[in-house]
Amino acid sequence: MIVIASLVIGALLGWRRAGQLGGNTRDRLQYAAGFALAFSVIGLFLTVLLDRFI
Repeated sequence: MIVIASLVIGALLGWRRAGQLGGNTRDRLQYAAGFALAFSVIGLFLTVLLDRFI
């Protein structure tokens, strides 16, 4: 569940960041995909750590 939430949050943040930099739709999609992947990897590690220690 953490992975899905972090994926969505990352995509939204990437979309917003590209918009702040003046990007068009393709730029926004690329930033959204990149941020979503990065945040989902972080969420995956967080999920594994929480599962191990709790």
